[in-house]
Amino acid sequence: MSTSDTATLLTQLRTILDLTNTEIQIAETRVAQARTEAVRRELLENAENARGRAEAIDAAIRDLGGIPELIGPFLGRAAAAVKTVVEQAQPFDEALLGDLALEHQLLDRARYIKALATTAGRKDIENLAFRLITAHQATVDWLTTVLAEDALGGPAALRRTPLQAATGTAVRLINVPVSWSARGLDRALDTVRTTPPSLEELLSRGAHAGDVAVKTLTASRDAALETAERVSRQQGAEGVADALRSVRTGTGTGTATGVPESGELPIEDFDELNVSQAVAAVKELTDPADVRAIVAYEEANKNRHGVVSAAQTRLAAIAKEVAGIS
Repeated sequence: MSTSDTATLLTQLRTILDLTNTEIQIAETRVAQARTEAVRRELLENAENARGRAEAIDAAIRDLGGIPELIGPFLGRAAAAVKTVVEQAQPFDEALLGDLALEHQLLDRARYIKALATTAGRKDIENLAFRLITAHQATVDWLTTVLAEDALGGPAALRRTPLQAATGTAVRLINVPVSWSARGLDRALDTVRTTPPSLEELLSRGAHAGDVAVKTLTASRDAALETAERVSRQQGAEGVADALRSVRTGTGTGTATGVPESGELPIEDFDELNVSQAVAAVKELTDPADVRAIVAYEEANKNRHGVVSAAQTRLAAIAKEVAGIS
């Protein structure tokens, strides 16, 4: 193995080690956004597996006669911290696309390392590269599925932070052509702003209030959306009113922000079903809007983890089919 080959391998291994340290920190920050306990465990397991890969990469660097940069883990934490802060001002999908870009870079570099190791006759590093490729391909597929879930209207495996939810809503409102009078728009926005407790006040508290803040925010949005829908109809903007109702009930193509009534659910007598019966019924759903309605209703009422997880799994299966992931 030539000195040049060794130097190239070392450079790529050090780079992928730095990126892996960033990946670990990002996985840990995502734990707080997990929608279900199963997703939370998966993220924690991903972080732990990434630590194992980092140790293996570190060992490969030493075996090649190099010295891993001790500052790497700290740089990884710093990069993840900066990314987390920045993406709070981004829509949810943009934050996920950033995660996906990182995983694609890790995947592409792992493939490059495999080619370098094959050329150099380093079977040990070739096996390590294969391990990295398998792990990063799985993560790429998972993130692609989460994005597809979000595109289908949710519920995605990861929750939006309160600020991401507000940013995403603002972006949608800016991009939706609405034709109604300025006076009617002012009245609707003022209604949303002043509906107690105010949306701004809830968002300022939401970052540290957990599920309580999420449920309170949902209740406030429901009241605001109902009033905005009524104002829209009074102004003759039936299309806007219908869209607001769709958002409130979770039956449209956007992410559900409200809770449907029991009579609006796609599963008959849903309140009477036990967990096993509800799970079986959820598995039969084929429309993402129906899954979304069940999750919104379940989380706002009994909040049975088995039912929510089943709905999440069902939507993931639909999302994978849409995204072309086998």
